[in-house]
Amino acid sequence: MGIIQKVIDFFDERYFKYVDTPGWKPTVPNNMKDFLEGVMKKPIPDYATHPMYCLGGLAFAAFLLQIATGILLGMYYKPTPEAAYESVKFIMTQVYMGSLIRGLHAWGANIFIAAIVLHTFRVFLTGSYKKPRELTWVLGVSVLGLSLFEGFTGYLLPWDQLAYWATTVGLQIAGTVPVVGDIIVQLLQGGPTVGPNTLSRFYIIHVVLLPLTIMGILAIKFLMIRRQGISGGL
Repeated sequence: MGIIQKVIDFFDERYFKYVDTPGWKPTVPNNMKDFLEGVMKKPIPDYATHPMYCLGGLAFAAFLLQIATGILLGMYYKPTPEAAYESVKFIMTQVYMGSLIRGLHAWGANIFIAAIVLHTFRVFLTGSYKKPRELTWVLGVSVLGLSLFEGFTGYLLPWDQLAYWATTVGLQIAGTVPVVGDIIVQLLQGGPTVGPNTLSRFYIIHVVLLPLTIMGILAIKFLMIRRQGISGGL
């Protein structure tokens, strides 16, 4: 019972009791209007206007861009070995603004990951990972790891030679992980080599599992930032 109580106290201290913004007390909103007014009226520290504090917002904007462009691409993409490459080619050459949408999706992924990496460095350099924001830090690092995995799974989807061999090398590297390496490869690859099962599994992971997981973690992270306030200073 002592351990359970310590765990409860840990979460209680980091969310329910801790408020970092002077002159502001969190309240439970009665309706959407109260919630939006609370969001708009909460004070923002002066140092939070520094461009380095905009990296998290930039990453979130890039994530939304990925969702929007990914939905549009998914309307034409066919996740089968016989049709995947041709469907990408069709998007690039026949679909109205298809090459632009795919380009936005590709470059948006680079911006998304770069912004998260820089945001993580900023949080580390300003000490914003320290108590009572340890959980917020863990959630942010988790988003970084999942985002890298999201990029890896998306790399295979064009189903060309570059994607095939890059994925093969990536899975071989994953197989070197002690104890669980072979299990990871079997779960992702779905067979002795990269093939149809790999493509279908990567597609489901890329468009369903990882985006939903990232959105859930971000929702919790934003809630904790909202509660605790913005920490750090340059």
